[in-house]
Amino acid sequence: MDRLRMNCPWDKAQTFESLRYLTIEETYELSDAILDKKYGDISKELGDLMLHLVFYAKIGSEQSLFDITDVLKEINEKLIRRHPHIFADTKVENADDVRANWEVIKLKEGNKSVLGGVPVSLPAMVKAYRIQEKASGVGFDWNDSDPAWEKVQEELQEFKDELAQKSDRMEDEFGDLLFALVNYARLTKINPEDALEKTNKRFIKRFQFMENRAKEIDKPLSDMSLDEMDKLWQEAKSSGI
Repeated sequence: MDRLRMNCPWDKAQTFESLRYLTIEETYELSDAILDKKYGDISKELGDLMLHLVFYAKIGSEQSLFDITDVLKEINEKLIRRHPHIFADTKVENADDVRANWEVIKLKEGNKSVLGGVPVSLPAMVKAYRIQEKASGVGFDWNDSDPAWEKVQEELQEFKDELAQKSDRMEDEFGDLLFALVNYARLTKINPEDALEKTNKRFIKRFQFMENRAKEIDKPLSDMSLDEMDKLWQEAKSSGI
C-alpha cells in the first residue's frame, strides 16, 4: 500500500469518501459468496476487504489521524472491555447473557441509547433486525415465538382493514406487518435478510429458466398467458431450481 500510494495515480487519488462506496460493494460481494457457499470466493472477497482496511489506515496515517496500530489497539481494547466474562470475573450462562452485557457496557461507554449504534444507512430489513436484537439485549422481547406470531396476525388484520378502506395508513400498517415478520423470523432463528435474498436468487434462476424455455419453443413470455407461464414456472421448480 505504501508503494501504491506513492506510485499509482489511481491509488494516490483515493480518499475516505471515494473508497466508501467501493467498500460497500466489496461487502455485498462477500455476502453473495457466503450465501452461495463459494468458499474460495469468500477467501478472495475477504482479501479485497482487507485491502480496504489497510487503505483507510494508510490514509489516516498520512493525515496524522490514526494508523493501523491505533485501529488494532482500539479493537483489542474494545474486545477485552466488552467480554468481561472472558477477561474478568463476570458470569454468563449463554449467548443471550453475552449480548445483554454488551449493550449495558456500551451504555456505560457513553452511548445515549441502546439503538444509537444502528447505522442510519442500513437497508431497512437489516436495520429492523438489528433494532430488535438490540432491544432484546436489554430484555425488551418475548420469551418465545408464539406471541410474536400472534403479533404478525394482528398486524396483518390491521393492514387488511386499512386496505379495505383504501386509507392513507396502508403503508404504515404494511411497514408494521413487515417489522412483525422480521421479529418472528428472529425469534425462530431465521435471518430474514438471508431468507429473502435466497428467495430472490431462486426467483431469478427460475425466471431465467422460463425465458430460456420460451426461446426453445419460440414464443416470448410477453405473448404467453399467465397459465402458460405458470406451467414453465412449475417446470423450473420440478427441475430442482
